[in-house]
Amino acid sequence: MSPALTEQEVNAIEQYDEQQRFNYLLKQVIANRELWILTDEHGCVMLNSEDEDCVPVWPNQEFAQNWVNDEWQNCRPQAISLDKWFSHWSPGLEEDELAIVIFPNQAEEGLVIYPYELESELKHRLKQK
Repeated sequence: MSPALTEQEVNAIEQYDEQQRFNYLLKQVIANRELWILTDEHGCVMLNSEDEDCVPVWPNQEFAQNWVNDEWQNCRPQAISLDKWFSHWSPGLEEDELAIVIFPNQAEEGLVIYPYELESELKHRLKQK
């Protein structure tokens, strides 16, 4: 698990563009071997893009926690190990035809990709490690 980020670090990283946030997420997920989602009593929370139903994922607990407000005030951040992501989440999201929104910022902007794309990129980076 990574050390807690300061408020200044969180605010600075939130300003990254979509590609920078994607690269940051990949680096953090490889380093910490986990990624973060939000859950509520119904399961994993979802966002909707114009074309896709998406599961948002974050690189650190602090970024997921920033989304726990307003309509999502009853949600809680949940870590998913990289191994569990590969064995259960990625195939399950593919089967359910769901996309992933990578590290959405507070303006609800984030790169939308498919589970196999995230898995492929993570496995590629793991090999380089």
